Amino acid sequence: MTSTATSTTTHTATRTGITVLGSTNMDLVVYVDRHPARSETVTGREFRTIPGGKGANQAVAAARAGATVTMIGAVGNDPHGTALRTALTQAGVDTDSLRTTEDLTGTAHIVVDSAGSNSIVVIPGANGTVTALAPGDEAVIASSATLLLQLELPLSGVTAGAEAARRNGVRTILTPAPAQPLPPELLAATDLLIPNRLESQTLTGGLTDPYEAAAVLLQQVPEVLITLGSEGTLYATRTSEPLLTPARLVEAIDTTGAGDAFVGALAVALNEGKPMPAAITWATNAAALCVQRTGATPSMPYRTEIDSAS
Repeated sequence: MTSTATSTTTHTATRTGITVLGSTNMDLVVYVDRHPARSETVTGREFRTIPGGKGANQAVAAARAGATVTMIGAVGNDPHGTALRTALTQAGVDTDSLRTTEDLTGTAHIVVDSAGSNSIVVIPGANGTVTALAPGDEAVIASSATLLLQLELPLSGVTAGAEAARRNGVRTILTPAPAQPLPPELLAATDLLIPNRLESQTLTGGLTDPYEAAAVLLQQVPEVLITLGSEGTLYATRTSEPLLTPARLVEAIDTTGAGDAFVGALAVALNEGKPMPAAITWATNAAALCVQRTGATPSMPYRTEIDSAS
C-alpha cells in the first residue's frame, strides 16, 4: 500500500505477484459508424472475435507490464474456453487456477462506433459458476502482493476473494464494473476502489461531481481513484488532498479495455513501490496506448511501450 493509504492491511514486502479473480470472456465485436437507435438496424464495417473479460484483460495488462500474474476464474469446455486459456498462457499468465466447467464460456457482445466509444452486453456463462473460492485459491491469493477484482463474477465469489486477501495481508483493488450495490463485507475488505465516472454515480446515489462522489466513497474504503475518461483521474484518500491527474490526449480507435489496461498497469507500479502520483501517470500512459488499438486483451501494451510513452 502506498504511504497515503489508511487501510490497516499490512502487505508483505517480499510478495511481488498479482492474482486476478475475475471474468474470462470471448468478445464478439462489431465495428459500426454509429450505434443503432432502439429498434434500428445498421450495417457494420467489421466483425472480430477477440479474447476479453475484465478479469482476463487486467491479467494480461499486468503481465505485459511486467508482473508475475495468476488468473482465478472459469471457462467452458468449448472452443472459446480453449482459445481463452491459450491466449492467457501466451501472454504469460498462470492459468492453473482457471477452472473448466460444463457451462459455456462467457461472451461479451460489443458494438464500437467510429469515435471509439462502445456499448457492451455480457453473458456470464462459466463465469457465473465462480460463487466461492475453490480449494487452493486462497493459497494462491495469499502468495500475492495484490488481488485484482471486478464484478463480472457473482458477488459471493468476489467477496470471498476479497476476504481471503484481507486475512492474508494482500492489497485488494476492486473495479466495481458492471456497477451495482456492493455488500458491506466486500467494501470492508477493499483497499483501493477504482470506479469510472458512471460507476461512481451509481455507488453514490447519483452524485455527478467526482470530488463529492469520492468523499462519499471514502466513508466506505480508504482509497478511491475515479477514472474520468478524457478528463483524467481523481485520486483521494481519507488523509490527503485529492489528486487530479490529466489524461493523455490521443485519437481513440477503440476504448474497450482502457480501464483494465489502467488498473493492470497501476497494480504493477504500486507493487514495484512507485508513489501513487507516479503510478497513476504510468498507468495513464498504458490506457492511452490501449485506446489507440482495437480489441480488449490484444490491445494491452507491453512494459517497454509504457516506459517509452512516459
